[in-house]
Amino acid sequence: MVDDSAAGRTGEPFTLDIERGKIREFARATRSADPSYLDTEDPVVPPTFLTTAFFWQSGAADPWAAVAMDQQRGLHAEQEFVFHGPPPRAGDRLTGVSRIESVTRKEGRSGPLAFAVMVTEFRDGTGRLVATARLTGVETG
Repeated sequence: MVDDSAAGRTGEPFTLDIERGKIREFARATRSADPSYLDTEDPVVPPTFLTTAFFWQSGAADPWAAVAMDQQRGLHAEQEFVFHGPPPRAGDRLTGVSRIESVTRKEGRSGPLAFAVMVTEFRDGTGRLVATARLTGVETG
């Protein structure tokens, strides 16, 4: 059952190194044929690449665990990425910080629903905001 007290929880910073090979693997896994991801020395990331940050977040860096969503009833409802300038490229190192923005409830057609929203901000070495990712999960009743 989703824990309402998770709202406002912030994880510790984590590092995400943008690697050329990982960009290529991601592009191939998503069936992209765009040569700007596959054939250049310093490719930009595909728009949804930052979802791989979940592999870099663990322990105190991951506030999502505090949501306590039941994985048997949980769904990935929405994902949004906003880039605040040029997208990151291979060789960039980003620092991410995630926070649980909100936990809300509403009644659906087949019972109660609990929504949790996590926002992750990615900054470069100068502290400039590079991208914001927003993930929405929903637990059905």
